Amino acid sequence: MKKERRKKYYNNLSTGFINITNYGYAFVHIKEFQKDIFIPKNKTHQALEGDLVKIRLYYKGVKMEGEVLKIIKRKTKQFIGILKKSNIQSDDKYGIVHNKNIHVDILVSMKKLDKYHHNDKVLVQIISWPKTLRNPLGKIIKVFGSSGEYKTEIYSLLEEYKMSYKFSEKMENEAQKIFSEQIIDLSFRKDMRNVNTFTIDPLNAKDFDDALSIRKLNTDIWEIGVHISDVSHYIKEGSLLDQEAYLRATSIYFVGEVIPMLPKILSNNLCSLQPKKDKLSFSYIFNINSQGKILKSWFGKTIIRSDRKFTYEEVQCIIDQKTGDYYEDIYTLFSFSKILIQNRLKNGGIYLEKVEVKFHLDEKNNPISLYLEKNNDAHRLIEEFMLLTNRKISEFVSLNLNGIPSNKLYIYRVHDKPDFQKILFLKKIIEPLGYFLDLKNLKISINHLLKQIKGKPEQNMIENLILRSMSKAKYSTKNIGHYGLSFIYYTHFTSPIRRYSDIIAHRLLYYYLNKKRNKKYKLKTIECYEKQTQHCSYKERLAIDIEREFLKFIQVKYIKKFIGKEFYGIITGFTDWSVYIDLLLFQTEGMVKLRDIKEDSYILNSNNYSIIGKRKKKTYYLGDKVKVKLIDVNIEKKQIILDWIDHT
Repeated sequence: MKKERRKKYYNNLSTGFINITNYGYAFVHIKEFQKDIFIPKNKTHQALEGDLVKIRLYYKGVKMEGEVLKIIKRKTKQFIGILKKSNIQSDDKYGIVHNKNIHVDILVSMKKLDKYHHNDKVLVQIISWPKTLRNPLGKIIKVFGSSGEYKTEIYSLLEEYKMSYKFSEKMENEAQKIFSEQIIDLSFRKDMRNVNTFTIDPLNAKDFDDALSIRKLNTDIWEIGVHISDVSHYIKEGSLLDQEAYLRATSIYFVGEVIPMLPKILSNNLCSLQPKKDKLSFSYIFNINSQGKILKSWFGKTIIRSDRKFTYEEVQCIIDQKTGDYYEDIYTLFSFSKILIQNRLKNGGIYLEKVEVKFHLDEKNNPISLYLEKNNDAHRLIEEFMLLTNRKISEFVSLNLNGIPSNKLYIYRVHDKPDFQKILFLKKIIEPLGYFLDLKNLKISINHLLKQIKGKPEQNMIENLILRSMSKAKYSTKNIGHYGLSFIYYTHFTSPIRRYSDIIAHRLLYYYLNKKRNKKYKLKTIECYEKQTQHCSYKERLAIDIEREFLKFIQVKYIKKFIGKEFYGIITGFTDWSVYIDLLLFQTEGMVKLRDIKEDSYILNSNNYSIIGKRKKKTYYLGDKVKVKLIDVNIEKKQIILDWIDHT
């Protein structure tokens, strides 16, 4: 036996992070090996998903496998799951907490479950894992409410992603103090209160970051002002609120709810550019002629007074009907926004307009109807002036008057070139659908493709594939330009109420504008600012993931009422065992198991973007339109289960 064992074990111990499947077997990534090391189900030895483990490597025949010897560090001991108390016998010692991210349920002593209910969503902490038990033991440390309820899902998601959602009493007091003691020093501010100014925002918005002003100087020249809330005037660097805003780094927008970066007394009141009130702003003011040429620019602190709060719908109505409040001003701004778009596209900017899924909620926050929101002229009007402002401010800091780089430290919004392999994958997928991609003129070709697919069933799928092929935009002190917008210099300056990156951009711009007057203020090191940019990028990604996950929950909850109904969909993905289908009516993805397709036995082709029937050899590709029936939904897993009806 000893001889056999010596042959079996490979003379090596390694460490790595373990990835455990729902079936219990696992893989560990070891740097020295190209392939992850397989760990059989009975060799994971109490490891959990994401743990750092020490493993022993051995050969089983010609294949190398591993066995967990030691858990070096748990990824976490706290998990969010659903408490199951029903069907528990009176002599049972434990209730169970089921967590979708780990392969075992956590046991909780029945004696400690009196105040909790079946199907409660809870935060549970592992306290021990006796060798005699297949499951770890835990204790409940927080309850969020009944699983599937609106507030329960919001707060459990925020907890899972470790995002702050409550302000301490100390912070609320600091915000109240700022609100009470507001002193307006006009000695260094440009007074813009006598110029026509308005905000344009979504119907339910409360935090108005930006306002536009416009006045005609003569027959050919207009003065336009882009006014951004002067948040950094109120939030002092290093203060308690500043530290909390940095920690959060972004507001999080759920369907029907906002978790703000700043307390509401600031985000929705003091800093918000509300109409008919004097408000402090940081502005980009420029003169522009009828051809859209910018003749003169000014950056600085201002005081404004918005005349009117518009919604996007109201402004769209004014543009369409050519009449209404401030019609002349709005139509002039709209005309300039069209010139700005044309210039951006001429310079190679990619013109991607995503359709957003929106919901109407009832008084209990249940989804009652769905609608799709497309960017209209009013959205584009605001977007173009914000893009212009972000670009011009970035250029102002980064370039001297002669156009030579100034090498000043700044925070940039950067976007790298797309991943070439993903572009090739996109090309292979769209060709069977009759579309073409020119790799030599990629941006022009992508814009042409976006025009071609407009209004087609496969539009949503192809737009998503284009987005996935693109690099993710991020913040950095190292400027590499913005590929998607085709801007050499670009920053985020226009949303300081909801993004900490913009507060950094405000502080740095103010420092450069007042360097001579404010000699006491010293910049931090570039390493310090780079660390801040990485933090902001990381938190932004988390916020996007949370928002998407919650939207999927709302979609699944809404679609539940349509069980048994038939719909058309577009094939968006394949795995070895399933087909993913975008339901056109709902703009959300459902799944059909390959084994449930009755017309033939289908297997995944080696190219990973088509399936073929074993008997009839019929092939289905990504982008094909199919008819399906909604047979079930799983709200906890956020899954939509479909049945395959036929190919159309």
